Amino acid sequence: MEAYVVAIIFFLSLSTALCLRIPTLSSGTACDPSNQPHSRTLRSDQLTVLINGYSESRLPLLLSIAASFSASPLVSSVQVLWGNPSTPPLTLSQFARNLSLASWGAAISLVPQPSSSLNARFLPRSSIKTRAVLVCDDDVEVDPKTVEFAFKMWRGNPDRLIGVFVRSHDIDLSRKEWIYTVHPNKYSIVLTKFMMMKREYLFKYSCGRGAPMREMRRVVDEMRNCEDILMNFVVAEETNAGPLMVAAERARDWGDPRNEDGAGYGVRDVGLSSRRAEHRKRRGECIMEFHRIWGRMPLRYSYGKLVSSVGEQGLCNKGSKLVPCDH
Repeated sequence: MEAYVVAIIFFLSLSTALCLRIPTLSSGTACDPSNQPHSRTLRSDQLTVLINGYSESRLPLLLSIAASFSASPLVSSVQVLWGNPSTPPLTLSQFARNLSLASWGAAISLVPQPSSSLNARFLPRSSIKTRAVLVCDDDVEVDPKTVEFAFKMWRGNPDRLIGVFVRSHDIDLSRKEWIYTVHPNKYSIVLTKFMMMKREYLFKYSCGRGAPMREMRRVVDEMRNCEDILMNFVVAEETNAGPLMVAAERARDWGDPRNEDGAGYGVRDVGLSSRRAEHRKRRGECIMEFHRIWGRMPLRYSYGKLVSSVGEQGLCNKGSKLVPCDH
């Protein structure tokens, strides 16, 4: 009887594990033009959300983020790209069931990746049926109104990258090298914490520019970092313009090392590129390598932030207090 019970448990465990054997997608398969949907069939009124996941400690937060996106009428589908091949199949199976139960509107799917390569988050998957794609991380919560506003801005600027979190490139004249930095009044890089783009850029990143692009994707794999910088290179080359930053009503970054509350979900220092001490230096090295391979610097600065309202800024005396005149 005991052996019989053990056999049943083994069978159920095996069945659960088998359900996670989703066909994986290689760059070669993804770049086959026959696997790409025709542009006329892509939806323009919705977007596809691609969330990159890696750490099991972030699963509760990732579940919450995916469910929030699923509830938006603007979202066609939510795809969680799981980039940690060492995660036990039973853990993934349970998480896949939780994602399915958490779906409030748009379907949520778990897509295990064959490797931890960050390049995989930009594969032009045939499952993406919309013109707009939102690429984001598993430790950032952005409110629905900001998603709606960003999508509206993207529809008016479909060739640009749209984002909430920005950084800059610059040149250190004393050392004669490119650096990765933050400027208070300009930016040239949108981060994948929240990056909206047109679907075609996934194909250009994964399949375009031949050997030079393959070499730059190899740099991403070696650094385990900088895929967002490389996507900014790709788009800036196409547009000869910088990205666009939108103002967020609420963007909670649980993974930011400046959090003082332990990050709540315990998500700090667990991502693929969480080594803070060397982070900025390594990303500067990426910019230098991309510039060397590319042969020139395509990144362009932008100087403004798109806001969802432009209320009166003038102050008036009301009730012996200076307040905005339209209040």
